[in-house]
Amino acid sequence: MGCAVDTSSALYKRYRLEMLSERFSEPQDLPREVFAVDPTTICQKLNTEILYRCRKCRRALFRSSSILSHTEGIGLTAFAHKRITNSARLSGNGQEKCTSYFIEPVQWMEPALLGVMEGQLLCPKCMAKLGSFSWRGDQCSCGRWVTPAFQIHKSRVDEVRTLPVGNFQIAKT
Repeated sequence: MGCAVDTSSALYKRYRLEMLSERFSEPQDLPREVFAVDPTTICQKLNTEILYRCRKCRRALFRSSSILSHTEGIGLTAFAHKRITNSARLSGNGQEKCTSYFIEPVQWMEPALLGVMEGQLLCPKCMAKLGSFSWRGDQCSCGRWVTPAFQIHKSRVDEVRTLPVGNFQIAKT
């Protein structure tokens, strides 16, 4: 029918990861195309793509194109069964925000992901804890269940935007 698949689409990436998590009970040999390119192996392009770095050692971890968005959940009420609080606070009017990025797996994660269903994601340079992963899924702070989950805490990374200035580029953090 002449249809083409956009492999850079976030919807396609999420679908591909969901199919992999259903197919493998224990992920031993993951296809290479599942992993996003490590940002340290390629030069950043002249565009508006954001680079995310480890807050402790500044190692480049992933790009904004690797973030897999999800619809916002119902917030604290999603966790009500786990908490002993008064119901007035749970039905608050405050807008809930996600405290983590859910991303596609990146090449530097491969050794941690193979053979295990869940674990911690550590910076490959300084070994600081960045977040966690679970092929079975995990719940976001907004209440949405994300499967599979490769979760990086926003407080552990810095956003770096490059701004072209003349013939040079500067990094804005």
